[in-house]
Amino acid sequence: MPRPPDPAKRRDLLDRIRAYVLRNGLTDLSLRPLARALGTSDRMLLYYFGTKERMVAEALAVYERRPLLRVRGLLRTVGSPTDPAGLRRFAEEVWRQFSDPGVRATLPLYLEITSAGVLHPDRYGPLMRDTVTEWTELLASFFRDLGMDRDQARTQATVLADATFGLLIAPLADGHWDRADTAFRALLDALEPGWHTTA
Repeated sequence: MPRPPDPAKRRDLLDRIRAYVLRNGLTDLSLRPLARALGTSDRMLLYYFGTKERMVAEALAVYERRPLLRVRGLLRTVGSPTDPAGLRRFAEEVWRQFSDPGVRATLPLYLEITSAGVLHPDRYGPLMRDTVTEWTELLASFFRDLGMDRDQARTQATVLADATFGLLIAPLADGHWDRADTAFRALLDALEPGWHTTA
């Protein structure tokens, strides 16, 4: 009977795979050079992860500095926003999380995965789809708590989540994070009055 994978070794591999992919991107990612760089074999990587795409998805999913994981930890401590001002503070905190250099360094890779997922939905599509869905559902739950019906809450959550993702992507091309920061605050200025109408 084959030995089950060693969880500690698997976790160590995920950390090193993530670091490698952040340095080198996905475009030319091949299992053999990756395995060589990690001091293992491509067969061992497939033993632990099954496919290259699953391996990359897992490496990003367990990243403790992901804003979604940090925010869920924060919510466990301080609770969900209970009014429009609290929701705005929450949105500003999420934006601040994305200013962390370690998080920002992962954004080009997420953009690359998004592009690959659009072109090849069977590969990386679920990773970004699930990320967007998680953020949208979390925000929608807050809007429902403010008194919005399900459709209103979903619409407001979609606007906020999608616009925020867009504002994170554009500076990767032009480097203007200060403009993105100003635009994000302008976005909240425009949206927040609508949150009060149903509160």
